[in-house]
Amino acid sequence: MLPDYSLIAWLLILFSVYLTGVSKGGFAGGFGTLSVPLMALAISPTQAAGLLLPLLLVMDVFAVKAWWGKHDRAEVWRFVPGLFIGVTVGTLLFGSLSEQGVRLALGILSVVFAAYMLLKPVAKKPISSRWALPAASVCGFTSFIAHAGAPPMNMYLMPRKLTKETFIATCTVTYAVVNTIKLGPYMWLGEVNMTSAWASLLLVPVAWIGVRNGLWLQSRVNEKLFYRLVILAMFLVGINLVWQAVS
Repeated sequence: MLPDYSLIAWLLILFSVYLTGVSKGGFAGGFGTLSVPLMALAISPTQAAGLLLPLLLVMDVFAVKAWWGKHDRAEVWRFVPGLFIGVTVGTLLFGSLSEQGVRLALGILSVVFAAYMLLKPVAKKPISSRWALPAASVCGFTSFIAHAGAPPMNMYLMPRKLTKETFIATCTVTYAVVNTIKLGPYMWLGEVNMTSAWASLLLVPVAWIGVRNGLWLQSRVNEKLFYRLVILAMFLVGINLVWQAVS
C-alpha cells in the first residue's frame, strides 16, 4: 500500500530521487544532501529519510558497479570505524535529537567550508589521515539523521588531493558502506517499513535514470570545473539547510 501523499509531495519526491541519482552517478553525493530537506517540504523528515534509504541502496549498486576498482581502498577502510560510530550515536539519540539543530550545524559547516575553498585553495600539504576517524564519525551521524554525509566526507577527502575519478569512486563506495550500516537501525526504529518500501520500489526506475544521467554528465565535465561544482553544491546545500533550520 502506497503512502497517501499529495501531488506536490510526489513531485518533490520524484525530483529529489532523480537529483540524488545524478549526484551519486557522477558528483560524489554533493547534490544528494538536498534531497531530504526538499522532500521534508511536503512530508516529515523521518518519512523522507525512511523512503529514501532503500533507493540509496539501489543507487549504490548501480554506482559502485560503475566505479568499482577506481576507489582508494585505504581511504575507505579508514572511514569504516568512524561510520559505525556515527550511525551508532545517531541510533542511540534517535527521538531526542533536534532536527533543526542538526540541520543548522551541518548547514553552517557546509557554507564555511565552501567559502574557505573559494577564498583559499586546498593546502599544498594534504590533510593528515588521522582526521579520517572524526570526519567519518560526523559523516555517519549526519548521514543517519538526514542522508547528509557529503559535507564532512568532502572536508576530509578533497584536501587529500585525489584525482577526480578516485575522489568520486571513493565517495561512492563509502556511501554504499554507510547506507548498508544504516539499514538495520532504520528497520529497527521503524523508519523503513512496508508502506515506505512500496513507495521506494515504485521509484527505482527514477533512481536508475538519475544515476545513468550522472555518469553521462561527469564524463563531460573537466576536473577544475568539477571541483567548482562540488564546492557550489556544498554552498547551496548549506544555505538550504540553514534556511530549513531557521524557518
